[in-house]
Amino acid sequence: MAAQVVVPQLGESVVEARVARWLKKEGESVAVGDPLVELETEKIDLEVNADQAGVLTKILRQEGEDVKVGEPLALIEAGAAGSASAPEAPSAEPASDAPGSAAPAPPEATTPAVAAAPAGTAPGAADAPRSTPAARKAAEVHQVDMTQVQGSGDAGRVMRRDVEAAAAPAAVAPAAASPPAAAPAKPAPASAPPRPTIVAGSRTEERVRMSKRRLTIARNLVEAQRTAAMLTTFNEVDMTELMGLRERRKEQFAKRHGVGIGIASFFVKASVAALRSFPRLNAEIQGEEMVLKHFYDVGIAVGAEQGLVVPVIRSAEQLSFAGIELAIRDFAARAKSNTLTLEDLKGGTFTITNGGVFGSLLSTPILNPPQVGILGLHKIEDRPIAVKGQVVIRPMMYLALSYDHRIVDGLEAVQFLVKVKEFIEDPGHLLLES
Repeated sequence: MAAQVVVPQLGESVVEARVARWLKKEGESVAVGDPLVELETEKIDLEVNADQAGVLTKILRQEGEDVKVGEPLALIEAGAAGSASAPEAPSAEPASDAPGSAAPAPPEATTPAVAAAPAGTAPGAADAPRSTPAARKAAEVHQVDMTQVQGSGDAGRVMRRDVEAAAAPAAVAPAAASPPAAAPAKPAPASAPPRPTIVAGSRTEERVRMSKRRLTIARNLVEAQRTAAMLTTFNEVDMTELMGLRERRKEQFAKRHGVGIGIASFFVKASVAALRSFPRLNAEIQGEEMVLKHFYDVGIAVGAEQGLVVPVIRSAEQLSFAGIELAIRDFAARAKSNTLTLEDLKGGTFTITNGGVFGSLLSTPILNPPQVGILGLHKIEDRPIAVKGQVVIRPMMYLALSYDHRIVDGLEAVQFLVKVKEFIEDPGHLLLES
């Protein structure tokens, strides 16, 4: 009897997805846990796995189609359940174990790595965490130690994408040393159609469908400007003391905590300290009420290939500088490998975005609803300023605070930004405050 594969629950407020890529074809055998299809949502991409073994008899929704939670995607015929796992099980046992069997065939000289372990495993697989069959096969192909891979699936389960992300940095070096048969060329992703050749002087146009994430970003930005009374106030901060402190302490900090010390952790700490004094910037509007939040979940805007994402540092007020730096580094790595989860992106009471890493000198950041405040950081640039009657050259940064004027007055916004400036220009005071 055929069973339906349906669109799973996608997370808080996410009700629709797009079929990005089918990983199995009609007529293929599947085992329990095998990834069948990749779905693209407004926040993250995810795999839908088979919950029973059998044969994928029919694909109901094609790549590029939009689907809703609970809608059927495909049919699996359970009658052929045994065929899905048959290829892997015999390979772990020598042929001579079967009574009355013929003489075993000589081992293949070209596969010494496989001879050392059962098929479907990779180095360290005996102690590996929970993983999907596709992840184990990918680990064997790429020679990845599964014990060193961080899983992004449910309960930390290692997915195929996790293995491929772990293998990517080392993919170039082994290619030259391996024989051509052992390192097949990686096919181009199905979701990246070839771009047309552009001839100089031509007037060629190209239509590219926006991803679900890009559509959501566009909708949210327009909604924020339509519903909020958004205003931006600016200031500038002298980064001399902070940069000097970082330079003096960076080696000791890295040795002790295993992570470098950047400027982001200082601004997270300064923002939390300033939010304590101006709580309406850490609030949201619900109907005719202001919801003042006495916890500080700070979103950090991170640029990803498919668009901006804002993972959230939970309870930032309870974290050390090292804890904040580790969280930011983890977010950046997982945004690059597309392994952020819905839980990483959910909520947030205040946001910090740093256009300075891309060279932005000044900008007006747009609110991230339902938040009412966002702090924009910018490029650090040597500029002449007046200090005690003398013109000196200092590393300066422009700060921008966008806020919802419906509940945040201009005076509060200006004083908040001044307080952040004071903490950054006197980081020793910030350490005492935190």
